[in-house]
Amino acid sequence: MKIIPLSEGSFTIDATKQFIPFDVGNDDLQKRPVGSLLVEVQPFVIITSKDIILLDTGLGFSNPDGTLQIHQNLIDNGINPLEVTKVLLSHLHKDHAGGVSREDKVLRQKFLSFPHATYYVNHEELHYALQKGRPSFTPDEFDILSTIENVNFINGDGDIDGYIHYAMTGAHSPFHTVFWIEEDDQKVFFGADVAPQVQQMKSRFIAKYDYDGKKCMELRQQWWKQGKEEGWTFLFYHDIKTPVFVF
Repeated sequence: MKIIPLSEGSFTIDATKQFIPFDVGNDDLQKRPVGSLLVEVQPFVIITSKDIILLDTGLGFSNPDGTLQIHQNLIDNGINPLEVTKVLLSHLHKDHAGGVSREDKVLRQKFLSFPHATYYVNHEELHYALQKGRPSFTPDEFDILSTIENVNFINGDGDIDGYIHYAMTGAHSPFHTVFWIEEDDQKVFFGADVAPQVQQMKSRFIAKYDYDGKKCMELRQQWWKQGKEEGWTFLFYHDIKTPVFVF
């Protein structure tokens, strides 16, 4: 397997749920609102013998020339966005689902950002996110998932094509899902926002912003121990310095 982080940059976020760009080398975190968190936003693409898999779709921001940032990141790594075959969505918070679709403002028509891919999303997560709405969710970015054919709704725990396993953990959000991808004796784990940063795996940190912070902490402890024993590769969506950690 080949793993490529698709960093969209560093940001601070506070209670307003707005992602404000942050220059790690020059900006002062202390000048941002009290309680601001510093995070990276980085989806991942995994190339296997069967698929080109995208793990979450980022913020959905576009470059000045109008190119979707996640598309440009793929192109910069030699991947045509039309080649993506699977999009695995952990949950639908705005920083994870912003790139699900795009809108042609002239035709006023939405279309999938990865039209040749099958999207996988927990059905209850989609229903919850559409009902809950802003500021954590932006339904306009993903409501297309309820009407298209190339979406597979997943619920609970299960497998995809025999080598991708998923589990509905809740914890960060009520229907949050995590994924394991296994090929050639390598096991890659994507814990998304239940396991967002390597440092959180090493402590008994309980976050107030999680739906169930205690469960998040317990799952991180469990996965870190099991990953160490079994030699997992961890992918950290919000880690500034360590997107990929290999035991």
